[in-house]
Amino acid sequence: MKIIVVGCGRMGSGLAQTLSRKGHSVTVIDLDPAAFERLPSSFNGEKITGVGFDREVLIKAGIERADGLAAVTTSDEANAVIARIASLIFRVPKVVARLYDQRKAEIYKRLGIQTIDPATWGITRVYDLLCYSQLNTVVTFGSGDVDVVEVEVPALLIGRTVRELTLSGEFIVTAITRNNKTFLPTLGTEFKKRDLLNIAVEVKSSDRLKAMLGL
Repeated sequence: MKIIVVGCGRMGSGLAQTLSRKGHSVTVIDLDPAAFERLPSSFNGEKITGVGFDREVLIKAGIERADGLAAVTTSDEANAVIARIASLIFRVPKVVARLYDQRKAEIYKRLGIQTIDPATWGITRVYDLLCYSQLNTVVTFGSGDVDVVEVEVPALLIGRTVRELTLSGEFIVTAITRNNKTFLPTLGTEFKKRDLLNIAVEVKSSDRLKAMLGL
């Protein structure tokens, strides 16, 4: 995957290293060229000096081909602008914005921006949001412990029931969208082709859910 990280502070540099180490193509943007000194000599990604919400800088970073972008500068406002540009103008599939002031979280959520709380969300959690493309995170509760994810029902579950995709205390199907109508299922509801599922899942159980979905 091609990922752009805007902001090369502690989280940005750590995220860039993790992504690069796992084989992803990474470009890091920061206004201060000295910030790149946080990256180890082994980092083989691209480094670009510039303003993270400048269109030309983002194009130079390859945003038109990007699979994901993380806006993790020290400014909530800059992160929000960067995230909006990435998602609305360049249609980047996965966009995450760092947010210091949690009072603004609801505002950004209404704008469709996935936000992270630097006090409780680690680099691994942000990596998961950017790279696990099979499950689209719709909303996150608490300190990032529970997600509601969205996924089209896989072929192996068509004709099976909600009960077979329920694991008490770990994940449960909360809603199904079928033929443009959304409803709350019962445990006996059968999955049909093209169903869009909303599933509440504890983050620690995400891998188990993916296994049951065949992802």
